[in-house]
Amino acid sequence: MPSPIPVTRLLPRGFGLDLGTLSSPLSRRAGASSSLRVPTATHGKLAQRLWSSAVQWRELHELEPIGCGGFGMVFKGTYFGETVAVKRVRRARNTLASRQSFWAELNAAHLRHDNLVRVIAGRVGTIVMEFAGDVSLQQVIYGAGPLPPELCVRYASDVVCALRHLHAHGVAHLDLKPANVLVSRAGVCKLADFGCSLQLGRDHAACALEIGGTYTHRAPELLRGERVTARADVYSFGVTLWQLLTRDVPYRGERQCVIYAVVAYGLRPQLDRDVFHRSSAGRACAELVSCCWSAEPNLRPSAEQLHSDLQQISLLVF
Repeated sequence: MPSPIPVTRLLPRGFGLDLGTLSSPLSRRAGASSSLRVPTATHGKLAQRLWSSAVQWRELHELEPIGCGGFGMVFKGTYFGETVAVKRVRRARNTLASRQSFWAELNAAHLRHDNLVRVIAGRVGTIVMEFAGDVSLQQVIYGAGPLPPELCVRYASDVVCALRHLHAHGVAHLDLKPANVLVSRAGVCKLADFGCSLQLGRDHAACALEIGGTYTHRAPELLRGERVTARADVYSFGVTLWQLLTRDVPYRGERQCVIYAVVAYGLRPQLDRDVFHRSSAGRACAELVSCCWSAEPNLRPSAEQLHSDLQQISLLVF
């Protein structure tokens, strides 16, 4: 039964939700078990045409805020009876940058994978996604106690599976970090937040400096404004894996000092931790992490290679 309370009553002033026809790649099929479907390709002008079908926004109910940040706010609700997350991108002073961030969110909208948060619908400034969980990998890492090493490897494998699928379809995430990985109630990691992502295959050297992302996890070539490749995600994965195993923050100090040291002096998080030396699996992880954050992108493993390496590590005993 539809909620008697209008959706707009549950949103803060200025949320901008339009209950009329909105652009979306999704349609609901009568009688279908899974109502949230998406076309197989969305980019450029084709994306705008595919996102022109009507969305039944009156089916969006019970919205409640669950998080906020520099990007805007995230709400939890239901859409056609399915639990969803609604992301409202904060309107920036630079309208063009705000729109670019929104369209970047759609770079993976046509992809379906168990380790990617599924995009359901959207309009400029608003994204409707599957609700993948309200706990991030960041919260899990720095939670009550240390994680079992085998669980760390399993979480890392989930992230790599997401990267492998993205890269195979020509998408670079470019903001991989524990805070952008959601952990479902079933313990499955799902990569989220594509606001910094890019479609690969074109020369992005001109826009590399404009890419956002978190400096502690950002590859040195991106900090220098050089060409974007999928190996930038591998660098970020190396820092993320280091956090999983050490439960520490990568760097301490002023932002500009850290960035300068990473670019000019090859500063990296410390590998002289007990977890990296007390077992063969730990030593294998240290070697893998070191390869991932190589200063030279071509020396980093691919996501495909990472997947194979983690499978081998999972067979070892910490």
